[in-house]
Amino acid sequence: MKADAATLAFYEANAPRYTLSFGQGPSRHLDRFLDRLRPAARILELGCGGGRDSARMIERGFDADPTDGSPAMVRKAQQRFDLPARHLRFEDIDALDCYDAVWAHACLIHVARADFADVLARIAAALHDGGWHFANFKLGDGEGRDPLGRLHNFPDEGFLEDAYLAAGFAIVDADRYRGEGADGVARDWYALTLRKGDA
Repeated sequence: MKADAATLAFYEANAPRYTLSFGQGPSRHLDRFLDRLRPAARILELGCGGGRDSARMIERGFDADPTDGSPAMVRKAQQRFDLPARHLRFEDIDALDCYDAVWAHACLIHVARADFADVLARIAAALHDGGWHFANFKLGDGEGRDPLGRLHNFPDEGFLEDAYLAAGFAIVDADRYRGEGADGVARDWYALTLRKGDA
């Protein structure tokens, strides 16, 4: 497994503009997700970008570990919110039984389909039993690139549900909604809140 070079290059080149193009508020599903967690829970954030979600986690008293696959994005998170952000690609997730939750807002969309099961297995291994996980995806009918050249897996609901169930997750909540990404294209998205093991 290897990260897509063109996708990483996009984020490296566009980190300043990309992080400023989004509002300062946290992601729409974050507070509801955090409400499910115990106080001071340890949360791994994948694809932290400019750091707004990890900043909100810390504001609410959680122990956030913000990470991103782009060094430029890591620097932005450090500069904007003084976060302890660190560089971590999906293929390098190697934590074992370390986290109460894994938050992955709009980032696992870039995992190639051939690598998807492996990444989910790594996320599951990083979680304590009963740990929580959130991820959201742009829906579609198969892997491809968006107008910005970034790799997307463009799954459908069935693909995601089957993949997560096979990785040992129970689906606690699912939300299909309309949203616009950085490419300016309005698409249907699917947000999943999951728990390792039985719900």
